[in-house]
Formats: sequence, structure tokens, C-alpha cells
Amino acid sequence: MSALPAQAQARSGVIRDAEIEALLKDYAAPIFNAAGIAKGSITIALIDDRSFNAFVTTGRRMFVNIGALMEAKTPNEIIGIIAHEAGHIAGGHLTLQRERAGMAQMMATAGVVLGAGAMVAGAGNRNMNAGNGGMGIMLGAQELAVRSMLSYQRGEEQAADRAAIKYLAATKQSPKGLVDTFKRLSDDQMFKLDGVDPYLMSHPAPQDRIASLEQLATSSPVFAAKDPVSLVARHEMMRAKLYGFAAKGEEVVRRYPISDMSLPARYARAIMNYRYKKVSEALAQIDDLLKNQPSNPYFWELRGQVLLEFGQAREAVSALRRASGGMPDSGLIRGLLGRALVATGDQTLLDEGIRELTNASQREPNDIENWRQLAIAYNKKDNIGMAEFSAAQEALLMGDMQSAVNHAGKAKARLPAGSPAALKADDILNYRKPKSN
Repeated sequence: MSALPAQAQARSGVIRDAEIEALLKDYAAPIFNAAGIAKGSITIALIDDRSFNAFVTTGRRMFVNIGALMEAKTPNEIIGIIAHEAGHIAGGHLTLQRERAGMAQMMATAGVVLGAGAMVAGAGNRNMNAGNGGMGIMLGAQELAVRSMLSYQRGEEQAADRAAIKYLAATKQSPKGLVDTFKRLSDDQMFKLDGVDPYLMSHPAPQDRIASLEQLATSSPVFAAKDPVSLVARHEMMRAKLYGFAAKGEEVVRRYPISDMSLPARYARAIMNYRYKKVSEALAQIDDLLKNQPSNPYFWELRGQVLLEFGQAREAVSALRRASGGMPDSGLIRGLLGRALVATGDQTLLDEGIRELTNASQREPNDIENWRQLAIAYNKKDNIGMAEFSAAQEALLMGDMQSAVNHAGKAKARLPAGSPAALKADDILNYRKPKSN
């Protein structure tokens, strides 16, 4: 997938985008508050996958596939998904599942031990049936463990559904989107379960789940509530952006034909032309978008991304300053501005570039490219200690520990003792230092 603006990074299938992440935060904030989830304690990440799915992990991270965002017709559908996943988090289901997984493993292991004992006894007695009985004990114990785990998971899915309805009601948002989502999923191939043992399903049967959800949803006093017009508009812009970047050209044209002069359609076509290296067409279309919304930071961000990628760094700086001015708290946009400043090759802009990249790296400490660009910028300033420190951070994030240690050692030799960078370089060196006996 082509990079989204603000470097929309792809690492292990996770992509980044300032505009979409801001929208998802706005979707999630009232739901998390209703669920009693502390502000800022959950990170929502985008997965580069066109299937309709979302899930949470024990690391307090929520993942949403871009396919879910592209296919969701209303904000309410995505908000319903977030509410369901919030139900898992608030209910402590992930911790419980981890504990039960341990218990299930113990059950399975005990069965294997008993079964092996039975087979040994059967072999000693030259009794084939006794040996077969031992195998049955092993298989039976493992199946029992699996069924136990999945039974708990089915109960937790139902609990998360009920919690979602409660959170939506508390925030005066309709549960209709949640019902619509599960109706869509019930028609998906992954939910065609004819002939499957219901006790080996981790989720409730689709028809049962939908019936239960519909009963709860339609009795909600806010079932008829509608999404705010402004939120619908942002949702459509998000979908257009994702189609522009993730879909093939012919799919974009079918969905957003030239005859469609809506803002989302023009956004999608501008991004598509950028992807296909039709730079002049893309820039003209972005400029047209800016005529409609001259203060939109994401349009300025896109303009800067196009200019920077195609060798016009100085022009990109101007656009990205406008973008950053509109979104000063976005580490993604400020990092892109810093890269553009360094890319100009103008020595007078290096200090500003370092400030922007440093600010961005504090907000986005796992962004490899920011550290790489800081190493370049500090090297141009002949600040070798900070250049080596930045290179060490880059190598560390890439998993190259040998290079990280080498750069950290060189950084420590040049940095002022006790400075923050020197202390962090020391941390890298100590991390690798073998313990003495």
C-alpha cells in the first residue's frame, strides 16, 4: 500500500495517518469515558487489511482494519465496533482469557500425562485396547480444554455486546450501527458455519447474536439517533482517502467517477493521481480542494507530501508549515515538516528542521524515519555526538542491536556527561552488557 500522508508508515501491517487517527480518537473518546477507560490508555491502530474486522490485545491496543473503515457506511457502525471492543477491555476479558489459556494448557497437559501412563500400561500388558484408551484420554483432555476456552469466549462476546449497547445509550448514540455491522458479518464467508460444532465456535452463532442484539438495540431509547452531519462529512473524507490510497485505480474511478464533484470524490481522485505519479494533476486537484477549505491542515499535508516526494522540498516546507500550524500536536505532520526542511539542503533551515524532528520524535518515539533524518541533520551541523545518538536510536528501533551499540558508544564518547542523550546512550550500552557471574 502506498504511504498515506504524514508518512502513514507501514510496519508489521500497521499504518499511520494523522487525519484518520484524529477521527478515530473522536469516535472513541465518549465511548471510553462511558466504559470507565482512562483517557490515553488505549491506542487505536490501523491495520492494512481490506477485510472488515477489529480486535483488541492484552497490550491495551485496539486494532481496526482499513477494510472496516472503507466499508462502514456511517460513523455509527465504527463507533459500535469501538463500543464492543471497549466492552472486552472494561470487562477484563483479555486478562481472563490469558489466565484461562494457562488453565486450559494445564488441563491438556494433565490429560497427556494420564494418557501416556495408560498407553505405557497397555504396552506393558500387551493390551492394544488399553493403549487406544490412553490416546482417547489425551485427545479428550485436549478437546475439553479447547471447548472450555471457547465457551468462556462466547460468553465474553455476548457480554461485550451488552456493554456496547450500554455505552452507546450513555453517550446518546444509536446501537443500530452495531446491529448493521453484525448483519454484514453474518453474510461474510467467515461466518458461514453450516455443519460446524457450535461448541467449537469462539463467537455466538450469527443468527442468535443478531436476534439478541436487535432485541436489545430496538429497545434502546436512542435507537433512532443520527450521527452529527459534521461527523458524517469527516467519515466520508476518511473513506475517500483510504480508497484513494488502498484501492486500484479502476475501483477508485468506479466509486468516485469524474461526474461526482463532491469533496470526498475530489479528494480520492487527487490521492489516486498522486499514487500514479500524475503530479501536476494531483497538485491542481489539491489546490482546488484548498479553494473550498483553505484552512484544512490535511489538504496542506497532502500537498506537502506530494511536493516533497517529487523533489520540491522548499515548496513542500511552505505547505507543511500551514499543515503543522493547523495541527500543532500532530507528531506525524511535524515529522514530515522536519524532513522537508532537512531535504532542502539549506543550512539556514537545519536548526528549524532539528527542532521539528525532535518535537516529532518525542510525540512519536517509535518513528524510525525521524531518527534517521535527525542523524542526517546533526551530521550536517557537525554535531557528531547527536548524529551518532540519533543513529543509535534508529538502529535500536530496527532491531539491529550491534549497530545500536556501536553508535551509542561513539555518541557517549562525544556527548556531555550526564546529558539526556548521553544517559539514553548509556541505557543502550547497559542493555547489551552481559551480567557478571
